[in-house]
Amino acid sequence: MKTPAMLLCRLMLLSICCSAALPVAAADDPAAVALLAKLKAARADLEYSMPHQSSMPGFYEVNVKGGPTLYVSSDGAFFVAGDLFAIGPGGFVNLAEQKRDADRRQAIASLNPADMIVFAPPNPKATITVFTDVDCGFCRKFHQEVPQLNAMGIAVHYLAFPRAGLGSASFRKIATAWCSADRGATLTRMKNGENIPDNVCDGNPVAAQYALGEQLGVTGTPALMLEDGTLIPGYQPAAELARLLGVK
Repeated sequence: MKTPAMLLCRLMLLSICCSAALPVAAADDPAAVALLAKLKAARADLEYSMPHQSSMPGFYEVNVKGGPTLYVSSDGAFFVAGDLFAIGPGGFVNLAEQKRDADRRQAIASLNPADMIVFAPPNPKATITVFTDVDCGFCRKFHQEVPQLNAMGIAVHYLAFPRAGLGSASFRKIATAWCSADRGATLTRMKNGENIPDNVCDGNPVAAQYALGEQLGVTGTPALMLEDGTLIPGYQPAAELARLLGVK
C-alpha cells in the first residue's frame, strides 16, 4: 500500500520523463503507422516509439526518446504532452507513473547484483536501489546512514550515476570505485573525501548504469528506487526511508 509520503513523492515526479520502451502497436494498425509518419514529418530530428492506443479513447501514446510521453489524437492533428490521469471516485490515478513504476521495477530486477556495490545485512527486510555520485554532498550524507539502514534490515544497492557525465572527473572517480578489489571500502573512502588515484578498468558498468539512470528518469543524485519501482529524487533520512518501506 502506498503511504501518504510515497504519494507525495509521486506528485513531485510529474515532470520527470522516462524513455523506457513502450508496447509496440500491432504491425497491421494503419493508424499507428500513419501517426508515426506524421510525427517524423513534423520533427524528423526526434526519435519516437511506435504509437499504441492509450487508455484515453481517441488518442495514441507515443514516447519521445529523452523527452515526454505524447498523447496524439487519432487523426494526427494534435497532441498533449505529460502524464495521463484517470478520474475515479477515490481521486486521481496517474496512469503514466504506474507505467513508469512497472518499467523501473522490471529494469532493476533484470540487473546482475554483481555489477552493483552492495551494503546489506543478513536476510534483509527490504532493499533500496540508489543511483549515486562520488562528488555529491547529499550522496555522502546518505552514505553515512547506510550502517543505520543496514542495522534496521534495509539493504542498499548502489548504481553509478556520475552527474557530470561520461568522461568527466566524477566518472573516473566512481569508475575507480567499481574497478577496485574492494568496491565498498573504496567507495566509502571516496565519499569520506579521500583522494584515490584514478583506475578506470575496461568493461566497468558505470556507463551502462548511467544510461539506465537516464532512461528511468534519474536527473540528479542520490536517486532512490524502492522495490515497487517508486523513484524518490534526493536525500531521505534513514528513519523516513524505514517508514516508507514499512520497516521498524
